[in-house]
Amino acid sequence: MAELDTGVQFIKGIGEQRAKALGKLGIVTLGDLIGWFPRRYDDRTACKPIAQLAPGETACVAAMIASPPTVSHIRKGMDLIKLRAVDATGVLDVTFFNQTWLKNQLCQGETYIFYGKAEGDLLRRRMVSPIVEAEGRRESTGRIVPIYPLTAGVSQLILSRSIRQGLSACAEILPDALPDEVRLSHHLCRINFAYENIHFPESAEALALARRRLAFEELFLFTIGLQRLRQSREIVHVPPCREVDMGAFYDALPFSLTKAQRRCVDEALCDMRSGVPMNRLCQGDVGSGKTMVAAACVYFSVKNHRQAALMAPTEILARQHYAGLSPLLEPLGIRCALLTGSTPAKEKRALAADLASGALPFIIGTHALITGSVEYADLGLVVTDEQHRFGVGQRAALAAKGVHPHTLVMSATPIPRTLALILYGDLDVSVIDELPPGRRPIETYTVPGSYHPRVYNFIRKQVTQGRQAYIVCPMVDESDEASDERKAVTAYAKMLQQEVFPDLKIAFVHGKMKPREKDAVMTAFANRETDILVSTTVIEVGVDVPNAAVMVVENAERFGLSQLHQLRGRVGRGAHQSYCVLISDNQNEETRARLKVMARTADGFQIAEEDLHLRGPGDFFGTRQHGLPGLKIADLGCDTKLLREAQSAAEALLARDVDLSSHPVTRERVAALFAQKADTLN
Repeated sequence: MAELDTGVQFIKGIGEQRAKALGKLGIVTLGDLIGWFPRRYDDRTACKPIAQLAPGETACVAAMIASPPTVSHIRKGMDLIKLRAVDATGVLDVTFFNQTWLKNQLCQGETYIFYGKAEGDLLRRRMVSPIVEAEGRRESTGRIVPIYPLTAGVSQLILSRSIRQGLSACAEILPDALPDEVRLSHHLCRINFAYENIHFPESAEALALARRRLAFEELFLFTIGLQRLRQSREIVHVPPCREVDMGAFYDALPFSLTKAQRRCVDEALCDMRSGVPMNRLCQGDVGSGKTMVAAACVYFSVKNHRQAALMAPTEILARQHYAGLSPLLEPLGIRCALLTGSTPAKEKRALAADLASGALPFIIGTHALITGSVEYADLGLVVTDEQHRFGVGQRAALAAKGVHPHTLVMSATPIPRTLALILYGDLDVSVIDELPPGRRPIETYTVPGSYHPRVYNFIRKQVTQGRQAYIVCPMVDESDEASDERKAVTAYAKMLQQEVFPDLKIAFVHGKMKPREKDAVMTAFANRETDILVSTTVIEVGVDVPNAAVMVVENAERFGLSQLHQLRGRVGRGAHQSYCVLISDNQNEETRARLKVMARTADGFQIAEEDLHLRGPGDFFGTRQHGLPGLKIADLGCDTKLLREAQSAAEALLARDVDLSSHPVTRERVAALFAQKADTLN
């Protein structure tokens, strides 16, 4: 094998107009060659004879075109291209939609490689819109063929040819973001080899070398970007908070904080005394006591004569926080108030005046806290609950109401620490890794759909004893229309009401309802006005209902383990024994193993690690929410060791060259990765 050297990336979100231009020109520029990778690869070791194609099989066929391609205009905007291909064993009918340009490119009498899904029967085989290449072209006959995500006007063939031309033209001028000493010490191939073999692999070994190089580079640049974000944050200096005797706060609690809670409080208060704005994530399992950590920080801030604000994603959660924190803090001399969209106008004006004058030290609310009319005398602490429910702009808007206030964000979704470093870039992470004593474990069972009558009887028994139940409907596929979500929930709720529980009170809630409608349904459920709540995952983060003791999840195999754990966390909040029933008829061994994890452990962090191992990181909350660039080739499900290597290399480089002045290519790529100009990272 030739010297192992190269790297790749590609066309970032080309629009339809540019896509059509690309299709006509068949060329990719150097600028396009930074940011796009194949979505997957297909192994085409050998072509199959047409006679051996099985219906439904995706396969590769080498066949000669026996008749000229014909074009039929089916209707406006729809053209059909048909041709017949043959080999020594049979005939293959091939159809393409809206690819009229193929008529002039596919020639009768020439042999081509067709790759696609076989249809028809044993007497007449056909393929619809297969990938097609002239026999002998490397991208069709190579062992491993990349499959790219496409955009309007661009086919796999056009893209593959464009990439081939772009690489041929730019291979010698591709900038290498990895310093030579980093590349050599970590045994990584050169950028040219990596780009060539990520798109046109010579072998499985070459593809592995290329992918390792590019994944390392991505994680390396990402780590540098995060470190520089931290550095830019730490340049800001604020007056340090003075020491406060926290004894009065701890004595006021009706219980003792766990060691994990005290550790998180100590970490947060240390930040607030440091003279640098706190920017901390408090991450903990459902029921681990994150709110008490926030309450301690609020007490500390107010005793330092600075205001505090807590923002929740829904009005019902804001009210729940107010109901829990006001009785705790007001006896300690800290006035609390609630501000939401439904607060009467007169009361809003009074609260705004008190915030502006400093008479109100602590406010709890929703997005109403960041409206233009709300100003603060001296906002010193910003707390956001259920961090992933807010966009970065919303969190920043609240922080902008003060002068470099301390920030504490809370998340009830346990995620592996390595992934937390990626999702929450420049935040310091505190973990509450133990539950308060005395909490009863939730009994969890995995059963097939044939158990529905028994499950319904169990729900009825629990309701008879005064409890309530959640039933989460089957998750709607992403490809389905939004209205199907409503249909699934309402139809299931109607069936339960008419056929199973005619004597019980059943309500439903789904994500397409207006916020006030959802809050009204959840409030009624919390007030025990309904017995059973049928829902989608909109209740994954919701109101605290201590009386709810049963969680039933239909088609549980469609959910990630962390999401199932969140749903399970809706019950088990009261004094009664609670239960979670996961219903699934899926017989896949891996799926069954995943669900058994739920029955085996209640440790959210262990479940998150297992989820990461089994499914990969996916997009836990969406990069849109946390504001950091997504990873395009690195996979934290299997690249954790590579992440540690990249982090070590990045830290060593920054120790030698803190502003990257001696590594301009690295600096430019970091800035591009974070969609910032290089000078903003100074």
